[in-house]
Amino acid sequence: MIHIQEPKSPWEVVHMDWVTALPPSGDKGYDSCLVIVDRDRKTAILLPCHKDETAMDTAILLWSIVISHTG
Repeated sequence: MIHIQEPKSPWEVVHMDWVTALPPSGDKGYDSCLVIVDRDRKTAILLPCHKDETAMDTAILLWSIVISHTG
């Protein structure tokens, strides 16, 4: 088995996954959640989304919320 190297700094390695099929909530009717976890600090960010978001929508959300605040 190959050992996976630990990240050298926070937000160097992230894991992302979707939680879908949630009941609509809020004024915008969010029905999904993008979960982003920093592997170094085990910190999670939960972002409300819609299940029909595209890859471009996800990239913009990731850039505007996560990368702009963490570097």
